[in-house]
Amino acid sequence: MSKRERITRRSLLAALGGAAIAALGPALDGRPRAAEPAARKNPLPRWRGVNLLEKFARGDGRRPNRPFVERDFQWLQRWGFDFARLPMDYRFWIAEGDPRRFDEAALKEIDQAVEWGRQYGVFVCVNFHRAPGYTVNTPPETLTLWTDEEAQELCELHWRMFAKRYKGIASARLGFNLWNEPAEPGRRGLTRESHARVARRVVAAIREEDPDRLIIADGMRWGQQTLPELADLGIAQSTRAYLPSRLTHYRASWMEGSDEWPVPTWPYQEGNERWDIERLRAHYRPWHELSRQGVGVHCGEGGVYRFTPHDVTLAFLRDVLTVLGEYGIGWATWNLRGTFGWIDSQRPDVQYEDLEGLRLDRKMLELLRSM
Repeated sequence: MSKRERITRRSLLAALGGAAIAALGPALDGRPRAAEPAARKNPLPRWRGVNLLEKFARGDGRRPNRPFVERDFQWLQRWGFDFARLPMDYRFWIAEGDPRRFDEAALKEIDQAVEWGRQYGVFVCVNFHRAPGYTVNTPPETLTLWTDEEAQELCELHWRMFAKRYKGIASARLGFNLWNEPAEPGRRGLTRESHARVARRVVAAIREEDPDRLIIADGMRWGQQTLPELADLGIAQSTRAYLPSRLTHYRASWMEGSDEWPVPTWPYQEGNERWDIERLRAHYRPWHELSRQGVGVHCGEGGVYRFTPHDVTLAFLRDVLTVLGEYGIGWATWNLRGTFGWIDSQRPDVQYEDLEGLRLDRKMLELLRSM
C-alpha cells in the first residue's frame, strides 16, 4: 500500500471512529448478517438501509416538502437496518427563494432526522439531490455547477452551513454526500476534470468548518463509474444498483420508451445483451478494487420499479446484494415507502400484509434483512 493509500484509508477510519469495527458485528436486532470475506478492506461499514424522500422533489415540484417521519427510523431499527440517506432539494431550505438565505424551520426538520438517527442507531447521510447548479432531474438549474463561479460559491455556502451546523456530531453517525449522480461527461460543462475541481473545492470548504466530517462523492455516469482522480482526497465514493436499467426501470414514467421494453426476466437477456450474477461481479469489481486501495465504497441507491415482476425483482435483488456483500459494500434501496420499496409499493403481483395501516411486502423485507 502506497503512502497516499495509507493516508486515504487512515483519514476515513479516523472519521468513522469505532463504527467501522462495530458494523462487522450483529445487526441491531441481534440477527446475524451474511458472512463477509475475511479479506474485507472497505474502510466504510457495510451499512444497509434506505433513502427517505420527504425532502426529495422532481423538477415540477409535485412532491411536497414534508418533515421526516420518526416511525421510519423505528422500523429501520426494528428490522436491523442502520443507514438512511436523505436525498434533498436545496430549494426546500432556502428562505423566500433566495439561495443565500436559509429557512430555519426547514433546517430544524433535517436536524430532527439526524437526532432520530442517533436515537435509533441509524447512520444519516445528508445528500444534495438538487444542489445549487446541478440536478439529474428536470428542469436543469439555471446556473451550471461545473463551470459557473456563482454556482460553485453557492454550493460551497450551503455545505459550509451544514458543516457548521453539525460540527461535533461524530462521523460514525453522520456523513455528507456532495451531490447526486454526476451525469455523463459532456453535459453542460461536466468533465472528469471539472467535476474533480469542484469536488475538491467543496470538500476543502467543508473541512475548514469540520475537518473530521465523513464525505462521500457519487461516481460518474449517474453513479456507475469510480472516481480514481479523487482517490487521494480521503473521501468515500458511492455507486448504484440500477443495472440493467431495462429491468430496474421497466415502465418507469420518466424513462423514455420504457413502456415498450420487453417484460424483464432474471438473468436478463435481450439480443446479445445478458446480465447475470457474473456480469454483476464484473461490473462492481472496479468498486471493489477501489475499496482495496483504501477508499470507502457504498451503494447509495438501488432497487427495482414496481412493474417488474415480483419474482424477477427478488431474484435480481438477491444476486446484486450478494455481489455487493462479497465485495464488502453496503447499500440503500431508493425508498422504504413507495414504488421501489417494500411498503406501499403498489406492485400488482404482491400479496401484502397490513403494517400499521400500510401495505407490507413481507417477501422483499425478509430478503433484504437476510442480505
